[in-house]
Amino acid sequence: MTHEYLVGELSVRLEQLQAVATTDTARDVVCLRHEVEAGSLTALAPAAERAIALADSLCWESLATGDIPAFCRQAEVSADLHLFGVCARLVGER
Repeated sequence: MTHEYLVGELSVRLEQLQAVATTDTARDVVCLRHEVEAGSLTALAPAAERAIALADSLCWESLATGDIPAFCRQAEVSADLHLFGVCARLVGER
């Protein structure tokens, strides 16, 4: 896969994560997305890990507050983000 393809695909998934994020987390996702789009190939793996961690924290936050619809949307985006990371060999399987 080319660097541009990986950046583009990770950026799309970060955009999806931003759409299901809370206000505070959305800002973190926006910053991470800009880092991905401007960064090097070696920065993609740590960025993917951070994105997965953000998605995980969103899911836990939604569960803690009992917001099941938000959790379902976030879990779907999180699963897709993780699957992309594994397939692109940016993260390991968990």
